[in-house]
Amino acid sequence: MDLTEYVPVVPDFPEPGVGFRDITPLLAAPEAFRESVDRLQEACSAHPYDAIAAFDARGFLWAAPLADRTGTPLLPIRKAGKLPRPAAVETYRGEYAEVRVELHADAVRPGDRVLLVDDVIATGESMAAGVRLVEGLGGTVAACAALLEIAALSGRDRLDGYPVVSLLGKL
Repeated sequence: MDLTEYVPVVPDFPEPGVGFRDITPLLAAPEAFRESVDRLQEACSAHPYDAIAAFDARGFLWAAPLADRTGTPLLPIRKAGKLPRPAAVETYRGEYAEVRVELHADAVRPGDRVLLVDDVIATGESMAAGVRLVEGLGGTVAACAALLEIAALSGRDRLDGYPVVSLLGKL
């Protein structure tokens, strides 16, 4: 199954000149979504992990089934102000604005190997913020995983030294 057929480019969204990769057709096709989770699980199995940290909100879509299938804790990385207990905070420059993200301060135990999961690696800034959160709490990053990667934005370069799993490759 060619999963790229389920992730069309929407031109000029959210602003002129941007080609937005729309994952909603993939989510609307149960067989394709299941296949994407299967493939991501297989690709990430080369990088042993103790927990999965996922980005709010689309990273949750792949991380939750992975956590369920592997019996692995799921650690939400949320936008600032959404977590109810003390949290570690990181700020990064997103594609369109500055973003603050949080991870509960007790989510990562020293030495935990954490798989970071999001839907897309674009500039790599959000994933790099996740790396800083995990490492700041004493964990290590097993890998940075996403459904797809936007090659033109060179996000992988910001993750130098960490394994990067891009299920659909660089689009």
